[in-house]
Amino acid sequence: MQQEETPSYKELSFAVPSPVTADVSGKIDDFNSRFRSDEVQIIARGKTVHIRLREIDTVAMRAAVHEICGEPPSLLHQVCEEIESIGSYGLHSGKRRFVGYNEERKVKNRAKKEENRGKYYYARNNEFCEENNELPPGFLDRILCGDSAEELKKLPDNCVDLVFTSPPYNFGLEYGDQAQDDHYWQSYFDKLFAVFDECIRVLKYGGRIVVNIQPLYSDYIPSHHIIGNYFINRKMIWKGEIVWEKNNYNCKYTAWGSWKSPSNPYLKYSWEFIEVFCKGSLKKAGDREKIDIVGDDFKKWVYGKWAIAPERRMKKFGHPAMFPEELARRVLQLFSYREDVVLDPFAGVGTTCAVSKMTGRHYLGIDISREYCEKSEERLKGILL
Repeated sequence: MQQEETPSYKELSFAVPSPVTADVSGKIDDFNSRFRSDEVQIIARGKTVHIRLREIDTVAMRAAVHEICGEPPSLLHQVCEEIESIGSYGLHSGKRRFVGYNEERKVKNRAKKEENRGKYYYARNNEFCEENNELPPGFLDRILCGDSAEELKKLPDNCVDLVFTSPPYNFGLEYGDQAQDDHYWQSYFDKLFAVFDECIRVLKYGGRIVVNIQPLYSDYIPSHHIIGNYFINRKMIWKGEIVWEKNNYNCKYTAWGSWKSPSNPYLKYSWEFIEVFCKGSLKKAGDREKIDIVGDDFKKWVYGKWAIAPERRMKKFGHPAMFPEELARRVLQLFSYREDVVLDPFAGVGTTCAVSKMTGRHYLGIDISREYCEKSEERLKGILL
């Protein structure tokens, strides 16, 4: 394979309303004379201005244009704006270098070398089938009441696009004296992972599992790490971690631990974690016409810290641990397409399902509480599209 040669210059061009006058042409010649021809050159032809660019000191460029043209606007000021709008460059001896700045990162057979280096090495040699299936109509846009591990066994493999959930800390178990028993948490995670095993099975190839989780700080149980290790051991690809900043500062004034002492200070947090894993591939297939995230939101949400106020309506719905609709909306629009199937195996009072319906996605919610399922159904009926 022949290695692609690095271009000598970066070429830019833009149109102007009328042909360049002799006066402006003289100013362009003055500008060109102040820089080496192998750094930058401006060429005006008719109503088009061409910029041939390799590297330039932008501070010196601005100073030269100010000396030649004075205050903006002018054609040379527009040239400065075009050059400074280029987002990809390297820095060398105080100059922005636009060509060849990343040559040290370009190597032959890069993809093969990345593979050998071990990009998500832990997910290699998985046995995931790449053939996806449709969710049976009887499960589409439904709330099911029952044990998720058992209910999910009724579904075919690879039929769900996205799993988004926040597992409770007491499903199928009883708090009380045994909560102090080591076996309690082992039983909890065993049961949780039995549900997640089914979630992985029914997730489509390229689909995502997104879990909102808060570590059990008082018991020193790093739930987010335990759950992350579980998915890695199941050959899922770790896509990333989002910090959900709730801006809940009440915790600052409680549970100091050892006051003013390194003996045993208690660390306090105002955030939760959102763990994101992919099945088989980081890339998810989908119809571009069914993308519903706008550019401004995309730019904000790909930063891994989301400041979202906690849910304030928990008393209304009778649920002690709801996440807000805005959290679900961001997850759904960033990681799925319209008309995708979204599963929440711990649906609670139906926040994931409600937001799925609001954003034009199909849903399947499962919860063991009959009361919560009825509230979910009522909530969904109130959403008019």
